[in-house]
Amino acid sequence: MVDVLVTHGTLLIGMAAMFGFLMAWGIGANDVANAMGTSVGSNAITIKQAIIIAMIFEFAGAYLAGGEVTSTIRNGIIDSSYFTHQPELLVYGMISALLAAGIWLVVASALGWPVSTTHSIVGAIIGFAAVGVGTEAVAWSKVGGIVGSWVITPAISGFIAFLIFQSVQKLIFNTNDPLANAKRYVPFYMALAGFIMSLVTITKGLKHIGLNLTSNEAYLLALAIAAVVGLLGKVAISRLKMSGAEGTRRDRHFGDVEKVFAILMVVTACCMAFAHGSNDVANAIGPLAAVVSVVGSGGEIASKSALAWWILPLGAFGIVFGLAIFGKRVMQTIGKNITHLTPSRGFAAELAAASTVVIASGTGLPISTTQTLVGAVLGVGMARGIAAINIGVVRNIVVSWVVTLPAGAFLSIIFFYMIKGAFQ
Repeated sequence: MVDVLVTHGTLLIGMAAMFGFLMAWGIGANDVANAMGTSVGSNAITIKQAIIIAMIFEFAGAYLAGGEVTSTIRNGIIDSSYFTHQPELLVYGMISALLAAGIWLVVASALGWPVSTTHSIVGAIIGFAAVGVGTEAVAWSKVGGIVGSWVITPAISGFIAFLIFQSVQKLIFNTNDPLANAKRYVPFYMALAGFIMSLVTITKGLKHIGLNLTSNEAYLLALAIAAVVGLLGKVAISRLKMSGAEGTRRDRHFGDVEKVFAILMVVTACCMAFAHGSNDVANAIGPLAAVVSVVGSGGEIASKSALAWWILPLGAFGIVFGLAIFGKRVMQTIGKNITHLTPSRGFAAELAAASTVVIASGTGLPISTTQTLVGAVLGVGMARGIAAINIGVVRNIVVSWVVTLPAGAFLSIIFFYMIKGAFQ
């Protein structure tokens, strides 16, 4: 049946590219909207600014640092040895998985549900493999790890967010002169954000544009970038127009402190967009890369294959378009509906989420940015007491998470049989 790949190769790659773009569009509409939701929800930036930041940094993250996670999605979840005699099934399956996950994401985004793009695609891949080839083709232990990450990831990011927010309270808000302390400490928080993000980019992503640094060089470069970010932050803060309140009017003082944090939010929004682009572009391009590699080699399933030059940009553009056209609804859910966010709270949530995503990208675990961020926002809410959290919204979010895997699997099984029928 390999002749199917030869005669219809271009058509199959074209379908995969189209559905891969749809999937990336869904990631943009759903996941990037979460990444930007805290910044928009705390009024640190407008929606228009969020879209511009996301365009630049998501694209950069996907293009510069997006290579690492693709292999996990491609080889980890299903055992490709079951497809060696019928590689066309893998091609049909990956195409149907992209279409299934893409459709589910578009539906969820329209309803304003922040679901996990990672789990949409994972569910879809499991669905076609279990039904199309047999349950033994699925590496269930890997799936267990992914299911485990649903609990672990929000817990880690929630904990980090809780700690960051407590440190902000201690160093800045609960002092006699919050504004002076904000001016003193916020540049350090900015430097921290710069350090975390640049370290990841350097160690993970720059390999496939040909920059290979030793780990010591990487740390030094990341520290240098962090210092620059901190200094730029200090300059930006010194130029802020304050309301000129004396120490007696603490409430006006707090308004000024939040202005300082709003600058910081712009930095963390950039970081989050970058982290997200590097981690989640894999969900759209992993299956697409698999199709291109199998068709291109005439049916040979390689464990590792170089990405075709056009695949990463396709994913990156798809993400940007999805956010620009459809991202508003999910932003509303994350930024406004879970708990009341101010710039200082939003900052704590975003830095925690970015750190968690970075740790996960480094270990190659396909986590969900959504769950990371929701966990972080909950962590910040918890720091103010359980009453600060809108439990109803959280319940809906959790339900939409649980539904995502089976929804992806169900749709992918239907499309798998349709595509298989069409080509045979």
